Amino acid sequence: MAPASQQKPVPSDKRPLIQRLLWFVALWLGGVASVTLVSYVLRLWIAPK
Repeated sequence: MAPASQQKPVPSDKRPLIQRLLWFVALWLGGVASVTLVSYVLRLWIAPK
């Protein structure tokens, strides 16, 4: 076994760029949707018509 200083770094993510970008977009849209939903619920709760 080689010492830690001589080991080659192993890339932790070998997935294609398009798959990583799609995950990023999906998570971003999920975050935006959840913030939108929370703000709409708060708006209905604080200032109902």
